[in-house]
Amino acid sequence: MWQWFRNNRRKKIIATPFSSEWERHIQNNIPYYQYLNHKEKTRLQDLIQIFIAEKSWLGCNGLELTDEIRVMIATHACLMILALPNDYYRNVESIYVYPSTIFSPQNSAGFFEVRTTPVQGAMPILGEAHHRGPVILVWDVVKKETRHPEHGHNVVYHEFAHKLDMLDGSADGTPLLTTSEEYQRWIEVCSKEYLELCNKVGHGKSTFFDSYAATDEAEFFAVVTEHFFCKPENMKRYHPKLYQVLQGFYRQDPALKVSTKKLS
Repeated sequence: MWQWFRNNRRKKIIATPFSSEWERHIQNNIPYYQYLNHKEKTRLQDLIQIFIAEKSWLGCNGLELTDEIRVMIATHACLMILALPNDYYRNVESIYVYPSTIFSPQNSAGFFEVRTTPVQGAMPILGEAHHRGPVILVWDVVKKETRHPEHGHNVVYHEFAHKLDMLDGSADGTPLLTTSEEYQRWIEVCSKEYLELCNKVGHGKSTFFDSYAATDEAEFFAVVTEHFFCKPENMKRYHPKLYQVLQGFYRQDPALKVSTKKLS
């Protein structure tokens, strides 16, 4: 019964014509949009309308939420699930948006705690994805990274990759897959790539992925997702097996879209 109500509500949402102003925001700010065909753009627009309507949005630290902010964030999140079922963000209820970088509280010692390591100061936060909580994003970072995908960073892709990773109950760098063969292939390729990255970072060698990807398997998945959508041709060239694994999960081939567009 609940599913019937949900589907009926969604039909009403997408029955409303997609805003021309929303589409201008996408065309002017998100380069990847130009690589989609008409059917994909229509599917994406439907997902965006549903996403914006169903999620709870909160502007923090005085930020006034605008259509541009919602559309920019929603577009990136929905690009990731363009070829996936539309319940993949069922674990996302709220999105908190801050105007600029925020800092986590300084980690102070407890009353009976004896310090064995240096005191950690406040840490800058560009985004966070909480397991049973909101996605937190910083608007000026979202805006900057959106306009420069060639840098390979996108905080929206990163945090929503964490949410996809968390769907099976844990943030371990392995999202929900469909077959045992896919899980086996994922483990073989991703484990090898992750360990190689950790080894290179540990020895101070240059790497294609940001060294932050060596933090743990969850961050590895989030970082490689950023590159999959931001720098797909380079990722496919330097890490073809890893690219293929992500292509199988997201059911998309961004490198092919980019190269085809260049030839047309």
